[in-house]
Amino acid sequence: MKTCFRILSGIIAVLVIVFGITIGIVEQSIPDSYKVIQGQELDLQTFGLSAKQVMEEDVRVVSMNTANMDYETEVRLFDVIPIKKVQVQVANQMMLIPCGTPFGIKMFTNGVVVVGISDIMTDSGYLNPAIQAGLKIGDIITAINGEEVNENEQVSHAIQESDGKLLTLTLKRNNEQLEVSLYPVKSVKDNSYKGGLWVRDSTAGIGTVTFYNPVNGLFGGLGHGICDIDTNSLMPMKNADIVPVTINGIIKGQKGSAGELRGYFSSNRPIGNLYVNSDEGVYGILEASPVMQEALPVAMKQEVREGPAQIRATVEDGEPTYYEVTIESIDFKDTSRVKNLVVCVNDPTLLEKTGGIVQGMSGSPIIQDGKLVGAVTHVFLNDPTRGYGIFAENMIENMVAVELETVQKAS
Repeated sequence: MKTCFRILSGIIAVLVIVFGITIGIVEQSIPDSYKVIQGQELDLQTFGLSAKQVMEEDVRVVSMNTANMDYETEVRLFDVIPIKKVQVQVANQMMLIPCGTPFGIKMFTNGVVVVGISDIMTDSGYLNPAIQAGLKIGDIITAINGEEVNENEQVSHAIQESDGKLLTLTLKRNNEQLEVSLYPVKSVKDNSYKGGLWVRDSTAGIGTVTFYNPVNGLFGGLGHGICDIDTNSLMPMKNADIVPVTINGIIKGQKGSAGELRGYFSSNRPIGNLYVNSDEGVYGILEASPVMQEALPVAMKQEVREGPAQIRATVEDGEPTYYEVTIESIDFKDTSRVKNLVVCVNDPTLLEKTGGIVQGMSGSPIIQDGKLVGAVTHVFLNDPTRGYGIFAENMIENMVAVELETVQKAS
């Protein structure tokens, strides 16, 4: 009898531990906040967790903000066990045109980015003024001796004309403004003064337009920011033009080697302007919609489910095409703002043309159940058929911020 009691007690203890661990995993997997469309309730029936088949929510309003109808609700397991309270923001349904069209970017920086540091051969041997000044790769130089700097030539001219005297550099580093003292040295190679640093003031490239707002002409693309190729840091944008692009070639993706869409700027006449370069993509305004396509509703993240979907992309000169994909997994917790989904390409036509996801396809919209759910952002180098995607919800947050800023400037 005692033995049976011990076994039963052990089984109960194990069940309690397993149940506690399950509750902890579920709690950690649930975001702290959601958005719902006005007139709808928070529905977690498609929530992509291992416990999703037994997971429900109690939409009992705990507190109500009468100004914007936001509220707090308690998520429960089995409709009984409280897991956590989450904030729910009520939003209007947004209708956007999914594009999948290529676009070119000509971007000029706000300041110049330090992309390299090198030693200078002088009469006294090798010296490095940049290191002595405390400069680091990724620093953004915004002024020299109080004068604003936005071009490589301005930095080069200031150093060459310094006669080796002190230059005070104002720079940004990790959102912090600093001042450093740079003493240029004379190079024995060409008898000119140098600072031992390499800088970049512009960039250009090709991406994909994710969506276009027919109401105000605003668009979003890429699904990730434009970063410097040497420092991998976000380029500090001053201004940028959007220009038309023609795709004229494909480098097929292979394991260990990312493929690429090859194209060229088919015109230098701008068809739009870029306002924001952010971690979640680029945002600006276009003269007109890139495609003749009906607008689709934007899905909130809890509406996205694992399973069949489509991406819309232009992988050769012509109209954008829908290709079949599978959403394999979803990170509802937003551990990364741009890596919310894992997408697998299973469309034989696209696999034949590109091998899967290639550079230049970033921003290709993801459609599921007649809604815009996200955009492709990155490819897996070890498997080009798979890649990451961003929630459309995360992208439209940036576009709304751009819209508000545009309105404020106009007024």
